[in-house]
Amino acid sequence: MLQRGLLDCAVRVGVVLVVVCSCLSLFYVFACNPHSSNRLSPLFRDNIPTRKEGYQALLQEREEQHRRYISSLQKQISQLKEALEERSKQLKSLKDSLERIAVTAPAGYPGRVANQSRANLQEFLKNQLARAEVQAGNKLLNDWRLGLPGTLRRSLFTKIARDELTNAIETALQALNTPWEGDNFNHRRIYSPADFIEGISRIERDKGTLYELTFKGDRSQEFRRLVLFRPFGPLMKVTSERLQTGNMLINIIVPLAKRVEKFRHFMYNFREVCIRQDRRIHLTVVYFGKDQIREVKGILEKTSKEMHFRNFTLIQLNEEFSRGRGLDVGARTWKRGNVLLFFCDVDIYFSTEFLNSCRLNAQPGKKVFYPVLFSQYNPSLIHGQHNTKASLEQQLVINKDTGFWRDFGFGMTCQYRSDFINIGGFDVDIKGWGGEDVHLYRKYLHSRLLVVRAPSHALFHLWHEKRCSDELPPEQYKMCMQSKAMNEASHGQLGMLFFHHEVEAHLHKQINSRKL
Repeated sequence: MLQRGLLDCAVRVGVVLVVVCSCLSLFYVFACNPHSSNRLSPLFRDNIPTRKEGYQALLQEREEQHRRYISSLQKQISQLKEALEERSKQLKSLKDSLERIAVTAPAGYPGRVANQSRANLQEFLKNQLARAEVQAGNKLLNDWRLGLPGTLRRSLFTKIARDELTNAIETALQALNTPWEGDNFNHRRIYSPADFIEGISRIERDKGTLYELTFKGDRSQEFRRLVLFRPFGPLMKVTSERLQTGNMLINIIVPLAKRVEKFRHFMYNFREVCIRQDRRIHLTVVYFGKDQIREVKGILEKTSKEMHFRNFTLIQLNEEFSRGRGLDVGARTWKRGNVLLFFCDVDIYFSTEFLNSCRLNAQPGKKVFYPVLFSQYNPSLIHGQHNTKASLEQQLVINKDTGFWRDFGFGMTCQYRSDFINIGGFDVDIKGWGGEDVHLYRKYLHSRLLVVRAPSHALFHLWHEKRCSDELPPEQYKMCMQSKAMNEASHGQLGMLFFHHEVEAHLHKQINSRKL
């Protein structure tokens, strides 16, 4: 019995030990092995069964990458060596050639290379001399204006300047006629010198010459502008843009006091140019005083009725005439957004060409246009030898005997209303004649805006007798008298008038000597 009890106890103890060992084994297995793939090291992949195999696969992959990188570097080094050897061979060949030339050249002479270079240079200079104007008589383009018309453009510009401007126009035409990428050249027009309208140039001493050339566009009221720059070398294109002027309204502001007959002539030209031809104009008349205001209103109403024109504004100021005050009021009265302003006097004649120049050379926030107009001499002195009075078309001729370029005048200007307001407008404290335009011009010169100052062959100052008021301050009176003297005739014509007694006496002497 005792033995059987001991045996049963031993069996039970063994079973317990087996169970305990089994539990410990299971616990060990769960503790040492990961339960999911998330606990794997980031160096291992999911398909790697154990750590050892994962490390071996990773090492093999890295080794293969290094082998490929080393192979690429070796290939690049080999290519560089080949290129270096080829360059070395070229340098050696050139050196051998120079040594052979030096050996065969006569002693004490720079060598055949120098001889060849000198011969080429002499040949080039001969060709240039043969092509020179003194030999071949090269003709200039007849269509370029650059602000100056006809004979004056040839007299005021030197030959070098004319050649540069002609070359600029030719370069611009070549750029216009070069097809763009993706452009159908078969349906593009070919630009010619006849399409050139006008241009302006500006020379900067430390940079070069800048050209702005304007050509006719593909449609009516469309233009093409090219900006070229000559940096003391070959020309290069800066920009090429299309300019649409169809919607560019010009507000012409005219200050007026009495002078009804002059205003009548002005409105005749306004009808022909602004209403019949341009049709993108608003007229603002600022009238000072009450005298003759009815006549002015009648002229405007008649024009409005006959021409079906409603784009005008009449402003009456019951105060002393001041040109700057009138223009300032006219500019500030406009309330329909930004507009291009043309400050004009009643004795000014202009054409549609000038209106296009006004639109092309003024740009809001960037440019204001100050044209140099051509001022007429006294027609009675110029055309006094004729029995009949010369017509307006006959008077509008530009040469040294009919008038002069009013380069000292800054009254006629094209600028946008926003620029005029931002610059501060006119000095309204200046009364009477002169001074306000120069003050405004100087303010623009000191601003960030570009001032375009160029002659316009389509803008004329018609002659009228000047009267300088005794009430003007000395400085203004002096300016007025200088303008009056220059407005009558040229220096030579005034001299003939001044010395006419001596001229007549000389003629009498000649006649008497022949009789004897």
